[in-house]
Formats: sequence, C-alpha cells, structure tokens
Amino acid sequence: MKDLSFYVGVIGNIISVLMFLAPVRTFWRIIKHRSTEEFQSLPYICTLLNSSLWTYYGITRPGSYLVATVNGFGILVEAVYVTLFFIYAPTKAMRAETAIIFGILDVGFLGAAIAATRLALEGEARIDAIGVMCAGLNIIMYASPLSAMKTVVTTKSVEFMPFMLSFFFFLNGGIWAFYALLVRDIFLGVPNGTGFLLGTAQLVLYAIYSNAKPSKNAVNSMEEGTQHEPLIMS
Repeated sequence: MKDLSFYVGVIGNIISVLMFLAPVRTFWRIIKHRSTEEFQSLPYICTLLNSSLWTYYGITRPGSYLVATVNGFGILVEAVYVTLFFIYAPTKAMRAETAIIFGILDVGFLGAAIAATRLALEGEARIDAIGVMCAGLNIIMYASPLSAMKTVVTTKSVEFMPFMLSFFFFLNGGIWAFYALLVRDIFLGVPNGTGFLLGTAQLVLYAIYSNAKPSKNAVNSMEEGTQHEPLIMS
C-alpha cells in the first residue's frame, strides 16, 4: 500500500507541476508586452498562499513529503508570477493594489497562521489546525470556476471554460483524492474530492455545450469578458 501511495503521489506531483506551469504563456506575453494588461494578480497571490500553507502542512505532518515537495515548487513558480505583476503592472495603483493584497495574505495571514500554530498548538492539534486552513482555502479555490460554469449554462458557450483546464482540474482533484484515501488524510481528501466532482461537472457541461450555438448573451459576454487564469491546488 505504501508503494502504491508513493507512485500515486508522484503522478499527483507531475500533474500539479503541469498546472503550476500552465500560465507560462500568459506571463511570456506579459514580458513581451511589458504590461500585465487586464490580467489580475489575485489568483496568483491566493495560489502562493495556498502552496505555502500546504508546504507547511507537508513539513509538519509525518510522511507527507510529497505534498511538501510539489507545493514547495509551487511557491517558487507563484513567487515569480507575483514578482512579474510588481514589475509590469501598468499603473502605480495596480502595483500598490498587488502589494497590499500580497502583504495581507502572503505575509500577514500566512505569518499569523504559522506563528499561532507553532506557539499555541502541538502534535496532532497543530496538524489538524493547519489541515483545516488548507482544506478550507482549497475548497474555496476549487469553487472559483463556478462562475464560469454559470456562464456556460446561460450563454450555451464554452468560450470561458477551456477544456484542458477543466480536464486537469478533474485529473488533479481525482489523483490527490485517491492519494488521500490511500494515506488516510481527510484534510487532503475532502477538498480534492470536491475538486474532482466539480471537474467532472465541468467536463459534463463541456460535452453538452461544446457544439451548441451560442446565445446572444454569449456574444455580449465575449465582448465584455475578462481573462481568467487557473487557481492551483494539491
């Protein structure tokens, strides 16, 4: 069973790494244009927080080094993405907004979470507290595509729900939920099980509406829509 969980965890690491690297094309465009344009920094700041908490969880919980390694990689990647927002934000106001959100979430909240769990808790209580924070944030992040799913239903268009992103959400949630089942980790299992179900729902919607003719609302949404990037979790 330990060998199986190890191999499943390695596969989960590979899938998560691919998801962390998914926005590379977006940031290559930002570097070329020397502007973040209409892209938002919040998803990357939140993913940086998510990766940091899961790395802390993986280091704290015995035997969870596979969770720590992939999210440690995620910290490095997301830190680069956030740095590029500081460098290429088109206005001082957008740069200041990024700095404020980064300070609140990735410095203030993360620092407080680590300090509180290190100073006030020990053993299983510490692991449980970190796990609850990680799971809660993961569920919120997995639920982020719900607005895109609503758009698909109302417009009968999959324009704003790319197939590959939905497919990797499905794979990532499924493989980590299976890993969590093998190692009996409820904090890893609940959010990724939720992600697996939501990923499945997205694929079902894609199958239903991929060949449907867009409604008039779809045309308006395509004209007014903003660009979204994936939120990554493991």
